[in-house]
Amino acid sequence: MATLESWLDEFRRIGYPIGDTAKVIQQDGDEGADTGLVAVKLTNSSRVTYMQPQRPGAMEWVVTLEPYDEPEVLSSADVHRLATELSMVSALCVFLETKSRAFVGDDRR
Repeated sequence: MATLESWLDEFRRIGYPIGDTAKVIQQDGDEGADTGLVAVKLTNSSRVTYMQPQRPGAMEWVVTLEPYDEPEVLSSADVHRLATELSMVSALCVFLETKSRAFVGDDRR
């Protein structure tokens, strides 16, 4: 968790506007391993996104969007703001993949 926290701090320092909407959540993996999970609360939607390695030990990260309980109706301006947020989520996912590869010495890509 400490490693992921430091990566989030670095992502913030680069200048991405995630503020306190992103945080690391403990996720227990096989044999009690802390695999880490990054959650981002979208400010322009009622959804929360989660990022994690595709599978334990994988360098590829994936994004999960929580399902809606109710339809979400957005204005064109709201959709534009949401698209901007999702672009930042995508950039964070790529950043986490890059940091993961560097962490284990895998320079493929």
